[in-house]
Amino acid sequence: MLSLLYQEGPSTKGIFRRSGNAKTFKELKEKLDSGTEVDLARESIFVTASLFKDFLRDIPGSILSSQLCDKWVSVLDQGNNEEKIKSIQRLIEHLPRANVVLLRYIFGVLHGIEMRSEENQMNAFNLAVCIAPSLLWPPVSSTPDIESEFIKKISSLVEFLIENCCRIFGDEITSLFGDI
Repeated sequence: MLSLLYQEGPSTKGIFRRSGNAKTFKELKEKLDSGTEVDLARESIFVTASLFKDFLRDIPGSILSSQLCDKWVSVLDQGNNEEKIKSIQRLIEHLPRANVVLLRYIFGVLHGIEMRSEENQMNAFNLAVCIAPSLLWPPVSSTPDIESEFIKKISSLVEFLIENCCRIFGDEITSLFGDI
């Protein structure tokens, strides 16, 4: 999924914003969940993007770890960008290795899409609004007002992560997929 999103996302207007066909999404999800092999390259990139967001939402406790939720939310309240980046890097060290590897690839994809935002209309802000709710959620449910405020904070954090991903994850993030 990430490979396809890396290839097609930057040239796809509204990637992650537009939903894929619901029936196709459901059928493909059932096939993937049952272990059946599917050829996502034959499907709409919007279905693939929807499947990927769904996959992220199914990660127990979220990829950024709901246990660290308060720390993630408070990162942007810290001093200058350098201090924010250092805090993010320290938080990343507390995540399981699999989560860190997946995050690097996710932000490699998001960076590639954001670099061509004039073409696809998905700048860091737009991408963050679409993907942030799939990356982190609070460990306990809350009121709609608190949840709305939380989503705004997480979206701002994800926007910051996209804009600074090379400094956070290293410059090699731009070449993780090699020459596809």
